[in-house]
This record gives sequence, C-alpha cells and structure tokens, in this order.
Amino acid sequence: MQLTLRSDYALRVLVYLSTHPDRIVTTQEISSAYGISKHHLVRVIQTLAEQQHVKIYPGRSGGVKLAREPHKIRLGDVLQAAEPNLRLVECFDKRTNTCPISSVCALKGILNEGLVAFVNTLNRYTIADVIQSSNQRKLANIFATVTWQTR
Repeated sequence: MQLTLRSDYALRVLVYLSTHPDRIVTTQEISSAYGISKHHLVRVIQTLAEQQHVKIYPGRSGGVKLAREPHKIRLGDVLQAAEPNLRLVECFDKRTNTCPISSVCALKGILNEGLVAFVNTLNRYTIADVIQSSNQRKLANIFATVTWQTR
C-alpha cells in the first residue's frame, strides 16, 4: 500500500505546526521548510481545517495554526481524512468493480481486516507521539535551518 502525497503532506503540516505552537504559520513557510508545492498544501490545509485539526486565519498576515493539542490528533484519523479513497483493490468499490469472482472471493474481507488494523494501529498514536519533547527541539532546529537556507 502506498499513501498519496495528500496524506504525507497532511502529516507533515501537523508536525510542522506542532513544532511552532505559539504562532500562526504561513503556508509559504511550511512549503519552504519541506520543499513542497504551496498549491498542494493549500488543499491539504483546507482538509485539515474541515476536520478541525487546524484553524485557518485568512488575510495578509494570516496563516494556519493547530486547532487542538497535538495529543488529541490521532494519526489514523488524519489518514482517513486525507485519503478519502482507501480502496486497496478494485472490489472495494461496488460501482467500478469488474472482478468476476468478487461475490465468492474472501480476499476483500481479509484485505479490509488488514486495512482496519492499519488504521487502528495508527490511531494508537498522535501527533504528540511524533514530536515527543526531545524531538520537538530537534525538528524546530531543522526547520529553522531549512527556512533560513531558502531565504
């Protein structure tokens, strides 16, 4: 299984914001820190806002900030919000399924069980687990170095 860039970016945004909890951060700053497209981040941040993980502050001096504490943002929830299509195989979607054996095949159930286990495992962890206090300082230092180099 490979997650889309949307999930990757969603998690990265939350990690970045968690290392800068006391201020509003611009999308451009996050884009520069990771070397990724600002255009893609805008959509990801909108999804995170819809899920109430972040709060968007519009305007010239606006940006984005965490809407809740990092220990309340579960990784599996973020993944499910960012990946609206977690179909592992064709038969997961009844509308587009053309597999002739899907009505008698046990594979769909087995794969679905694995998918549920995967999401449940991720939900045992939060963004706070990712940025544990010792890592938070190290991450902030890395981001400061990268941001400084891109100026």
